[in-house]
Amino acid sequence: MLPVRSALTRSQQDYLKALYLLHGDQRPVPTRDLAQRLGISSPSVSEMVARLNAQGLVEHDRYRGQQLTREGRKVALELVRHHRLLEMFLVQVLGYSWDEVHEEAERLEHVISETMEARIFELLGRPELDPHGHAIPSLTGKVRPLSERVLSDCRKGERVVVQGVSDDDPARLRELERRRLTPGTRIEILTTSEFDSPIECRIKGSRVSIPLGLARAIYVEREPERAR
Repeated sequence: MLPVRSALTRSQQDYLKALYLLHGDQRPVPTRDLAQRLGISSPSVSEMVARLNAQGLVEHDRYRGQQLTREGRKVALELVRHHRLLEMFLVQVLGYSWDEVHEEAERLEHVISETMEARIFELLGRPELDPHGHAIPSLTGKVRPLSERVLSDCRKGERVVVQGVSDDDPARLRELERRRLTPGTRIEILTTSEFDSPIECRIKGSRVSIPLGLARAIYVEREPERAR
């Protein structure tokens, strides 16, 4: 019988979630990539992966890396759902700013009950996205597809909408908010980056310069024609 989330250690849960966030439900993830994501050594990763493999949660190939099994994906998605719902709760109900919620959610995602998760979900109006524009998995494991195209890849003259932002750096989130680069913001590309120069854009009628490092952390989709 495969273990449920509550039977796994926090460290084991973190491994499964990290694999999912590295697209390990779709393709094998190299050990070095997983080690970098978790901030630990490759030998430590290999040791834990061997345990998760024995539990039927991870498949391992010594040459290609590790990939979540169907059961491993279920555990990972449950954690991601907890995390993103908690971020919404912290922002909308407790008044946290969007740069404060990641670490709090990291701690709480392992301990909340399914009853609390369900009540938070209903209280928030059954949200589909977290404060950073990331999809909240459904109870059945469905995840709304979101764009993986970043602002730095856009061409001159394009009009796009911010769909989501990378949330792993609080200082960068504060800078994104200061520059009004939040989900839903419409952007017109005026010039693209040359030799790592800033990208020139128009936002709400104003011309702004967006450093390349920020532009690489902003996920966008093409603006619908009807919105223009």
